[in-house]
Amino acid sequence: MKLATLILGSTMLATSAMAEDLSVVGSWSNLPLYQNFETPFWTQEIGSLTNDEFTAQLTSFDQMGVAGADVFRMLGDGLFDVGATVADYTVGDAPELEGLDVPLLATTVAQAQAMVDAAKPMVADIMRARFGSEMLGIAPYPPQVVFCRGAIASLDDLKGKKVRGSGRMTTKFLEALGAEGINIAFSEVPGSLERGVIDCAVTGAGSGFSAGWWEVSDTLVALPLGGWDPVVIAMNGDRFDALDAEAQETLKTAVAEGLETPAWDAAEGGLETYLACLTGNAACPVETAAAMTLLEPTAADIEAARAILTTEVLPDWAGRAGDEWVTRWNDTVGTAVGLTIAQ
Repeated sequence: MKLATLILGSTMLATSAMAEDLSVVGSWSNLPLYQNFETPFWTQEIGSLTNDEFTAQLTSFDQMGVAGADVFRMLGDGLFDVGATVADYTVGDAPELEGLDVPLLATTVAQAQAMVDAAKPMVADIMRARFGSEMLGIAPYPPQVVFCRGAIASLDDLKGKKVRGSGRMTTKFLEALGAEGINIAFSEVPGSLERGVIDCAVTGAGSGFSAGWWEVSDTLVALPLGGWDPVVIAMNGDRFDALDAEAQETLKTAVAEGLETPAWDAAEGGLETYLACLTGNAACPVETAAAMTLLEPTAADIEAARAILTTEVLPDWAGRAGDEWVTRWNDTVGTAVGLTIAQ
C-alpha cells in the first residue's frame, strides 16, 4: 500500500507540467545520511538545482517495509524511479560490488573518497549489468567500527565472539580474525546485543550513536573493520534512458552537488565527533549519556589485521567476483590504495 501510494503521489503532485517527478526510495530513515542529506536534497533542493526540471516524492526503504537487499531488484523492475541502499546489502546479487567497500584500506575521508571515485566506473557497469539501473552517485556512511558488550582489550579478544558484520566481506574478515560472523539486520542489533544473541556488532560510529547502540554495549573498537558502507544512489535504467542527454546530465550534476558532496564534506571530522559522543567526551556537540570505553588498536593490531585482509579476505573475494572484476579492481581501487590482488 505504501509503495502504491508513493508511485501514485509522484504522478499527482508534480509542481509543473514540464517537470519530471521522481518516486525516490532512500536509505535508513533514522540515520543522518537520510535525515540531513537525502531528505533536504530530494524534498527541497532538487528543483532549484535542476531549474525545476525535476521534482521528487521521497520515502525510505525501512518506512516502506522493504529490506535493504531488495531495493535494487525492485528498482530494476521499475517499481520506483530512484533507489538508494548500502552496496554491501546487495552483494548476494552482485558479489563484485564487495570491492567498493574493503575493510581497513581507508582510515581517512580523503582515502575513502579516493577509493569510491576510483571504483565509480566499475560500480556503474555493475549497476547496469546486475540491476538494469544507472548509477547517479555514491555517498558515505561514517567508518564502520565495532560495538561490543563487555570489555575488549585487543583485536585478539574478538576471537570466539559472535559478531554482526556490516557486509559479506566484513563478515569474512571477522571470521578470519577468529570471530563467528552473524547475519542480523541493523534494526535488530540493539535487542540482540541486550539479549546476548551477539557479543559485538559493526556499524558506522554515527549510525550506532543515532540508533542508541551505546545503551546496550560497553566498548568501541576504533578501527574501520567494516570499511565505510557506501550508499549507491541509482535510477531505473529505462526511466533514465528516456530522459534526453541534457536532462540526464542535469540530474547527475544535481545529485553530485546537492547530495554527494555535502555528505562527503560532513564526513570530514565526523568520526572524531561521534567517537566523542559515544564516549561522553565534552567535545560532543550534543548532550549525551553515552560513556563507552574507547579501544584504540595498536600498531601490531593493525598490522595483523591488514595481513589477514591481504592473504585471506581479498583472495576469497577474488574467487567469488571472478577474474574480470578483480582485474578492474586492481586497475582502479587497487591503484588508488597501492594494493594488487593476485590472480
